[in-house]
Amino acid sequence: MYIHMRELMALFRYGGTLYFFLILVFETRISGSQHIGQIYPGFEASQMDWIHNNGQFLLSKNSVFGFGFYRGLDVKFFVLTLVHISSAKVVWTANRGSLINNSDKFVFDKNGNVYLQRSNGVAWSTNTSGARVKSMELQDSGNLVLLGDSGSILWQSFSYPTDTLLPGQVFFENMKLKSFPSTNNLSVYLEIKSGDVVLYAGYRTPQTYWSLASDSRKTNKSLAGKVHSASLVSNAWNFYDLDKALLWQFIFSENSDRNATWAAILGYDGAIKFYNLQKGKAVVPEAIRIPQNSCGVPEPCSPYFACYFENRCQCLSSLKSKFNCKPQIASTCTSSKNSAELVYVGEKLDYFALEFVTPFSRYDLDACKEACLHNCSCAVLFFENSTQSCFMFDQIGSLQRSQDESSGYISYVKVSTGYGTHKESKGKIILLTVFIVVATIIVIAVLLYMGLWYHRKKKRSLEVTQESLEEDDFLGSISGMPVRFSYSDLRKATKSFSTKVGQGGFGSVYLGLLTDGTRLAVKKLEGIGQGKKEFRAEISLIGSVHHVHLVKLKGFCIEGGHRLLVYEYMGNGSLDKWIFKSKEESHQLLSWNARFNIALGTAKGLAYLHEECEVKIVHCDIKPENVLLDDNFTAKVSDFGLAKLMNREDSLVYTTLRGTRGYLAPEWITNSPISEKTDVYSYGVVLLEIVGGRRSYDLGDDSEKAHFPSYAFKMLEEGKLREILDPRLEINENDYETVETAIKVTLWCVQDDMQLRPPMTKVVQMLEGLCDVPQPATPSQLSARVYSGFIKWSNEEGTSSGRPDDYSGAFLSDIRLSGPR
Repeated sequence: MYIHMRELMALFRYGGTLYFFLILVFETRISGSQHIGQIYPGFEASQMDWIHNNGQFLLSKNSVFGFGFYRGLDVKFFVLTLVHISSAKVVWTANRGSLINNSDKFVFDKNGNVYLQRSNGVAWSTNTSGARVKSMELQDSGNLVLLGDSGSILWQSFSYPTDTLLPGQVFFENMKLKSFPSTNNLSVYLEIKSGDVVLYAGYRTPQTYWSLASDSRKTNKSLAGKVHSASLVSNAWNFYDLDKALLWQFIFSENSDRNATWAAILGYDGAIKFYNLQKGKAVVPEAIRIPQNSCGVPEPCSPYFACYFENRCQCLSSLKSKFNCKPQIASTCTSSKNSAELVYVGEKLDYFALEFVTPFSRYDLDACKEACLHNCSCAVLFFENSTQSCFMFDQIGSLQRSQDESSGYISYVKVSTGYGTHKESKGKIILLTVFIVVATIIVIAVLLYMGLWYHRKKKRSLEVTQESLEEDDFLGSISGMPVRFSYSDLRKATKSFSTKVGQGGFGSVYLGLLTDGTRLAVKKLEGIGQGKKEFRAEISLIGSVHHVHLVKLKGFCIEGGHRLLVYEYMGNGSLDKWIFKSKEESHQLLSWNARFNIALGTAKGLAYLHEECEVKIVHCDIKPENVLLDDNFTAKVSDFGLAKLMNREDSLVYTTLRGTRGYLAPEWITNSPISEKTDVYSYGVVLLEIVGGRRSYDLGDDSEKAHFPSYAFKMLEEGKLREILDPRLEINENDYETVETAIKVTLWCVQDDMQLRPPMTKVVQMLEGLCDVPQPATPSQLSARVYSGFIKWSNEEGTSSGRPDDYSGAFLSDIRLSGPR
């Protein structure tokens, strides 16, 4: 019984972290398994479930289209969309007017209904409860369908278009395309009305601005009839009558490739544009669009501005002088006509809707103006002298300049009586009053501020003097202090901190140049409080620590509120830029020998911190970004801002969580005490990344390879160590022995149990070939208790001048180096 209990406790102790990684991999596999083609009743999903798949949970059979959650303009909310994957174009939206958050659910219930469930109700639904739905299918055409018995279509997205039409999608009467709203909250619509296809603006009274009948670019198929439906076929938009006979054809591209995937999209600017989605994310609209004139849409400019010369906007002088181009429209529906007046807007004007409305009546100009004043819905009038036509609108968008051959229209706008003059005088009085009040408040505030500032300055001067004395005492107590620079010297050396070369703990790093040509790396602390504590730690630590594989502190600055550290400049930057693939930078590929020497130098620097300093130093933040390379690619450990000091007699210490995610040892996560073995774990992760040329956790890889240490252990068990190596490297047989050594060392370093990890002195010996490297213990061997007592690295003293005495099985002696150099 006692033995069984011990085994159970050991299993919990050493299997906890393994269990955590298994859960992580399992969740990654679940979230990564997008459904192909179909989903079935009982399926549920939220945006958080599919965050690693861009929110998409259903792909069409050939992955042409994706269905899922799409982030809105407000990053907290989402819509349910169909997206053409290669071009990233959204072609259909379920809940455009009713956004959801990341925890709301997409539900395909067992009654056959599909809906979006919010906390306060249903955001969208197919309303197919009880329809005996068998599955939902996303087709490669971009049509999302609900299928019943024998494959019959019970519901389809093609019947409920939003702002996009696709090939194979038939647009019928009673259907409607609606654009996303513009900056003025105006949407435009496409419909088939009275046998014609029209575009209109969604004002209180809709205003048509294009019709198929009026567009001379269409091709006549010599058939008379009314349009009943429309669809995209190759490079044309075809229009059919009730008997499906072709009436008109609108050719929008010279590209007649029938394999092209065209989309007609109604934009918020009011134009229908045609896109070949097969061009991917570089797709641009065709030159032909509807309407062709960019000034022929409702609001190419703000309301009451005139559009001319392809989208140039101008405020008319008559409106600018009195209303700043924003006239306040008056309504006489609740007051007499005497409370409003007509203000002249201009002449030789045009308006997009005039072509599609009939005149209110045949009047002269005075009669037209009088009619507008008596009509409480009239806000703007247009009058054409040549035909004596009078047009009235309750709301308008942008105006246009008439063409040269046309006399155009005269226009008036209705405003409150005396609005311009009264507003001007009233505005001056208000402005003067506001100025006096604000000036009085500012004078009082300035006087109060100056008094408070003087009081605080006097009090602070005493505090700063005492603080400066304490800091001078502190800095003077440190033996062998580096050079102390003035802030002005460093600002001059860095050209006012203009060239940023990196980001360190609690501050940015800038390139500096002394007058003698010496290059420096100047770290400027950008925080206070804890940053000041880290500043003192770095001076006291690095100022007294000297090693070929540790970054040398050349000087510092402590002046007023400024805290700066001056390091030797490392010409080749940090290690991460040389081992990981990057689109922005194109560094040469480091050879295996160079990588191995970097790994060995890093190990020597850490061994010195752990064993050779007067106070044992645990770095706590080992990662590729903190391993710097000089011009000869010599590795040097940097950034002691997070270092933890330990007494020699202390083996374990509790401290607050430090370091960088991905490189943290399990004892950080379990809130256990740390030791120098915590750095060993982080070093093992870095060594693995050096060998593999990739991050330790990469969601871009498949689920098996996502967590690199787990994958490396798996390859070890299968005897496929070469699979761990960076595929970009060319390794000859002579180098493979060091490759295998490095892989085994890294797998020893990343053991969950800190007692199984070797000390850094032992890591240096194994990498230098001074002792053999035993086969690392794998998670499966530990859980099966193959290593019955587990390997323990002893504390016996030794020498670095030769190989250790010997080891039995997996038990190795710990040989302490006199100091790796």
